[in-house]
Amino acid sequence: MQEPENQLRIDEFLRTVTRAERSLLLLDYDGTLAPFREERDRAFPYPGMARLLEQIVCCGHTRVVIISGRDITETVPLLGVTPTPEIWGLHGLQRRKPGESIETVQIEERYLDALSDAGRWLRYQRLQQTAELKAGSIAVHWRGVSEWEAEEMRGRVLAGWKLIAEHSGLQLLEFDGGVEIRVPGVDKGDVVRFVLSEMEPGTPVAYLGDDSTDERAFRVIRGRGLTVLVRPRWRQTAAQFWLKPPEELVKFLKLWLEAVRERDALGGEAVAAVSR
Repeated sequence: MQEPENQLRIDEFLRTVTRAERSLLLLDYDGTLAPFREERDRAFPYPGMARLLEQIVCCGHTRVVIISGRDITETVPLLGVTPTPEIWGLHGLQRRKPGESIETVQIEERYLDALSDAGRWLRYQRLQQTAELKAGSIAVHWRGVSEWEAEEMRGRVLAGWKLIAEHSGLQLLEFDGGVEIRVPGVDKGDVVRFVLSEMEPGTPVAYLGDDSTDERAFRVIRGRGLTVLVRPRWRQTAAQFWLKPPEELVKFLKLWLEAVRERDALGGEAVAAVSR
């Protein structure tokens, strides 16, 4: 956001948010709204983030959707936003609409058997303490260890998981600080595509994410809205813009909040006149 040209393009996009009856804000959780923590149950949002999201949700003009690799039962208490926005978990295997219960995709028995094999491989390698067990996947995390230790762990995990994936049809998904073996099917790009199908054509939309699991979502949004990489260091990405958390991310969300509040201040008729 420091580049004047980028700021102008973001300002132009936010003007479309002001003019629109509805807008769509799609957000990853870990690494985007919250810093990575070795204690995953302590990965709370950056200071002020929950309050900002609450205000955007309560304005009523923006559909806020969290799309995470976490189980929704973990994300809701960590997020701490009331009312809770729409949340998709496990890269799209779960969905929780505001005020409703969690919907989960039914998983075939053969995939559950293969995940059990993947868990046994971790126990054989004595790496079970690094694993995060989810409905439909197992993730191994090595954030916080040395580069050499991370590469050694990765090799040990993939030595067994690659064969399991090849024989079962499970997918291997590498992310920033780990690797996950999961049932095939939906990913974050599929979630974004589905959510967009529920919105009116031309709805202003932005997706904010940080790691490789967000790249498919960036590609789906590209040409239809704003895509933003959120991380302390830049990396090669399909996203259009890069924000450093938390300061630049907080600034962006404050600008979004101002945009939707301006719509209310102008009133529907005035906004329609501006749109023309």
